[in-house]
Amino acid sequence: MTARAILWVLCAFAAMALPFVVLMTGERVPGTGRLRDFSKGLGFGALAGAGMQFALTARFRRMAHPFGIDVIYLFHRHMAWGIVALMLGHFAIFWTWFPDDLGELNPLTARWELTMGRFALLCFLALVVTSELRKRLGIEYGRWRLVHVALAVAGFAAAIAHVLGVGHFTGTTDKRLAMLGVTAGWLLLLAWVRLAKPWWQLRNPWRVTDNTERGGVHTLVLEPMGRGLRRRKPGQFAWLTLGHSPFGLREHPFTISNPPEDGAKIAMSIKPLGDQTRELVKTRPGTVAWLDGPYGAFSIDMEPQAEGFVMIAGGIGITPMIANLRSMAARGDRRPAILIYANPDRESVTFREELDDLSRRMPLRVVHVLEDPPEGWRGESGHIDKDMLARHLPPDSRDWPHMLCGPLPLTDAAKAALRDLGVPLRRIDSEIFDMV
Repeated sequence: MTARAILWVLCAFAAMALPFVVLMTGERVPGTGRLRDFSKGLGFGALAGAGMQFALTARFRRMAHPFGIDVIYLFHRHMAWGIVALMLGHFAIFWTWFPDDLGELNPLTARWELTMGRFALLCFLALVVTSELRKRLGIEYGRWRLVHVALAVAGFAAAIAHVLGVGHFTGTTDKRLAMLGVTAGWLLLLAWVRLAKPWWQLRNPWRVTDNTERGGVHTLVLEPMGRGLRRRKPGQFAWLTLGHSPFGLREHPFTISNPPEDGAKIAMSIKPLGDQTRELVKTRPGTVAWLDGPYGAFSIDMEPQAEGFVMIAGGIGITPMIANLRSMAARGDRRPAILIYANPDRESVTFREELDDLSRRMPLRVVHVLEDPPEGWRGESGHIDKDMLARHLPPDSRDWPHMLCGPLPLTDAAKAALRDLGVPLRRIDSEIFDMV
């Protein structure tokens, strides 16, 4: 697994470096100074990074498997800031030291290729801002997805047009062919994500057979009308589209809460926390659905040699934990597991009765942590910290896998407390609670 992860990281570096290698070798147009060339290098770096963004969101299972696709998407999110920083650096150097090269800023009178560069910068700035502030700006998820894709495609196309139009490093035939090759690769990735994948989903529809509610959490049960999900592991997730064409950009990731031992049917437990989830929980049986998955590496199957498991969850972050625990129970897995489960109050505890039942059927210890406990509560209250974990985690559990899922403040606090207790960082795995 580590070797495969290193290989993919090296491939990413190679993909970023390839444009520079091509542009700086072979027949070259004479340079115009180191600072200008450095600025243009920042631009090419931004272009290479933007192209890689399409690869990161293409959901290639072989690439995502060593890391987990949630980590891939988190890297994609942070990388967008780096790309914008490179673009701003590229523009700022010309603005400060070479203003004559920029020409007029008015798009009605400026050279078209320079206008394309500025348009690309504005597209990527808008893309990052609307992504980071989507909830504060009140942008509905489906609309945001459409805007996100439109800005990414328009920005990358404008950046390619800018590079080819300026022609300083692409003024020769070999360099133009290289840039056209980059463009062709980008178009293939776009076709794969937006056409090929939805087409495959369209040929393998699912049907919602049940929608039950317990403690404010709705569990949708889906059965395949075509081919089911293959090679599924407990704790993984899939992208779900309900009641719309799979081409409509209405998909959303949810953990598969039932174990693979249940067969082809899929269960997804959803809490109505946002605009789209509030609509999804109203889904009626008989609704047609489409799934893309499974994805994720947050699974007990990734640790076959583990002597036991520590699971720390908050709120709806229990879903990958319950999937793993259900699978352990179905398999007769007798390895010990300790679940520390934080919630606002007792009524918010999802799967409460089932967790009690599992703790009787398997070597599972459940520790409930309530922020607002009822009168007479004898369990843990408040927030998870070092002292609380020390009370419930025996010393021999330090080398067990520690699986964390929940709101970011909870997982950050739990991770810091575990590190203070001497748990190696390599034994702590956090599932990204909110990728979008």
